Amino acid sequence: MSEKKPGHYDGSDIQVLEGLEAVRKRPGMYIGSTGPRGLHHLVYEVVDNSVDEALAGFCTKIDVTIHEDNSITVADNGRGIPVDEHPKEKMPTVEVVLTILHAGGKFGGEGYKVSGGLHGVGVSCVNALSTRMEVEVKRDGSLYAIAFERGKTVEKLERIGNANGTGTKTTFWPDPEIFTDTTVYDYDTLANRFREMAFLNKGLHIQLTDERQLDDDGKPRSEAFQYAGGIVDFVTYLNKGKETLNSPIYFEAESDDGTVEVAMQWSSSYSSSGVMAFANNINTHEGGTHLDGFKNALTRTINEYARAHGILKEKDNNLSGDDTREGLAAVISVKLHDPQFEGQTKTKLGNTEIRGLVQGAVTKALSEYLEENPAPAKRIIGKATQALKAREAARKAREMTRRKGVLDSFSMPGKLADCSSKDPALSEIFIVEGDSAGGSAKQARDRKYQAILPLRGKILNVERAGLHRALSSDTISSLITAIGTNIGEDYNGDAARYHRIIIMTDADVDGAHIRCLLLTFFYRYMPDLISRGYIYIAQPPLYGLKKKNSKSGKILKYLFNDEAKDKLMAELGDDADKYDMQRYKGLGEMDPEQLWETTMEPETRTLLQVSIEDAAAAELAVSELMGDQVEPRKEFIQRHARDVRFLDI
Repeated sequence: MSEKKPGHYDGSDIQVLEGLEAVRKRPGMYIGSTGPRGLHHLVYEVVDNSVDEALAGFCTKIDVTIHEDNSITVADNGRGIPVDEHPKEKMPTVEVVLTILHAGGKFGGEGYKVSGGLHGVGVSCVNALSTRMEVEVKRDGSLYAIAFERGKTVEKLERIGNANGTGTKTTFWPDPEIFTDTTVYDYDTLANRFREMAFLNKGLHIQLTDERQLDDDGKPRSEAFQYAGGIVDFVTYLNKGKETLNSPIYFEAESDDGTVEVAMQWSSSYSSSGVMAFANNINTHEGGTHLDGFKNALTRTINEYARAHGILKEKDNNLSGDDTREGLAAVISVKLHDPQFEGQTKTKLGNTEIRGLVQGAVTKALSEYLEENPAPAKRIIGKATQALKAREAARKAREMTRRKGVLDSFSMPGKLADCSSKDPALSEIFIVEGDSAGGSAKQARDRKYQAILPLRGKILNVERAGLHRALSSDTISSLITAIGTNIGEDYNGDAARYHRIIIMTDADVDGAHIRCLLLTFFYRYMPDLISRGYIYIAQPPLYGLKKKNSKSGKILKYLFNDEAKDKLMAELGDDADKYDMQRYKGLGEMDPEQLWETTMEPETRTLLQVSIEDAAAAELAVSELMGDQVEPRKEFIQRHARDVRFLDI
C-alpha cells in the first residue's frame, strides 16, 4: 500500500463501528435530552465537524444560518466529506458518514490528528433525528448532492455541477416527532457557543445569520465571531467591566501527548469562578486532569514567589488555591491526539499524561512572568494575601456564628416556617420578600413539604462584598442556615435540606432587583445548587380579571404579563367594560387562596428552573450588572432602553 500524502483524506480513513437503529428509539441516550438542549446539540454536532476540519488545518470559515422555518444550514470551506466508494461498505463515503452511527475519520484513521468528536454522536445522529437532511460537497472541482429523510437515503449521491474550492454544506430540519417541546432555535444560545468556539480557534471565522429576525433595512440579524488573539481575547472578554491587575499572561507548550495553551489575568473581583478548561474545544465543566495540573502549579508557584520575596513570612499560613484564584479569569485549552472523556457528556477529562504537561508549563511560564514583572506580581500576590486574610476572618466569623448557634442545623432562623417532611427530595422552600408576603405564603402553603423564609429588605450584593462581610449579614446567614449546605470550604451540596429552592418575589421592579441579588448570591456562593437544578423562580400573576360588582369577588382569569392582558382585552372588545382588571403590586395583595392556586400549587403553578448554559456569558452578566464598575451598567441600560415597556413607581 502506497504511503499517503500529508492531508490526504479519502474513504479508507473512515471506520465503521455500529449502525443507526437505536437513535430514533432512544434519542435522549445520544443527545442528552429531546428538549431545547438536545435541539441545539444537533447544530453543535454539525459545526463540530467543521471545527475539526479547522483543527486539522483545512477550514478557515464556517457559516451557520437559521432559516425562517427553523431549519439550519452549516457551510464550511474544509476539504469536503469524501465522496469516493467506501472500501468496506461499498457505498459513497459521504453516505456512510451520514447513515451509520460512529462512522467517521476520528476512530483510528488518518483523517484527523486532533478532534473533539471521539465520544460525539456524530452527524449521522443529527440525520436520524431530522425530517430531512440535504448535503452538498465540493471536491476536486465538482459539486455533489445527497438527501435523507429521518436517516434514510432518499436521493442518492449525484454530481450536480462544477465547483470552485472545497467544503461541505449541510441543511437539516429537526423532527417535531422527536423534539416535542420545541423546534425553535434560540439565537443567543447558538451565538454564545460559536463565540466560545471562535475564541478557542484563533483566527477561525464563524458567521451566524438569523433569517427570522430582520432589521429596519430588511436584512437578517447576523454576527461574526473571529478573534486574532484567541484565548487572550477570551480572557479579556471574561474580565470585561472589571478592574484588572495585570495584562493577560499567555503561554503554550507541546509534548508527544498534545499541546496546551493558557491565558490568565487577575481582577479586583471577589469571585473565583472565571477559570474555564477545554479539551479539543470541548468545555469540560467538571474539570479533569488538565485543570488539576493548572491549579496545583498556580498555587505552588505563587506561594514560592511570595515566600522567596518575603511577602509571606515564616509564621504566615500558605495561600490556598481559593486565595490564589480569587479574581482570576483563566482559559486552559488542551489539544490531545487521544482524549479520554468521562461519560457521553464529555464534561471531565481523564488523560493522566496531560496533568504533567499543564503543570510544567504553568510553573515555568508563571514563575518567569512574576520575576520579570515585579509591579503586577506585587498586585497579584497582594490580592491573594488579602483573600487569605478575608478567608481567615470569615472562618472566625463562621466559628463565632456556630457558637451562637446561627449555623447550627438544630437552630433554624426564627422567621423560617419549616415543613414537616425530612426528605429533601420532597421538600421545597419559598424565599419571599417581607413579612406581608411571608404571612400570606405561610397561610397558603402545604405544611407537609413547603417551607417559607421571609427576607427583610434587599439582601447584600455579594458581587461587591467579600465573604467576611457577607457572613456578617443576618439575612445571608439565615439563608445559608435554612438551606443547610454551608458555603466556601465547608460547602456540601448533599446536605441541602430542600431540592426545590424557589425565589418568590413581587412582579415589579423591586421584586426583580431582589431576584437578581438572590441569583447573584447563589451563582457566587452555591453554584453547585444551580448545576443540580435546585434553584427556581416563581411566576406570580400580574393581573386578575373579575366581573364588575361581583359579590363573590372571584377571579375569573389570572394574567402573567402585559402581552396576555392586552390580548384578552382585545378579545373582549366592547364587553371589556363589564370587567375589572386588578393589578397586583405585590404578593401580599393576594389572599392565601389566590397565592396558592396561582403560584404555589404544584398542579397549577409555573416555575422557571435556573440553569447556566453558558458560564462565560453568566460570568460577564453578573460582573457587568452587579459589580463595582459603573460604565458597563450604563452601557447595558443604553443598549436595552428601548426594550423597557413600563416602570412601577
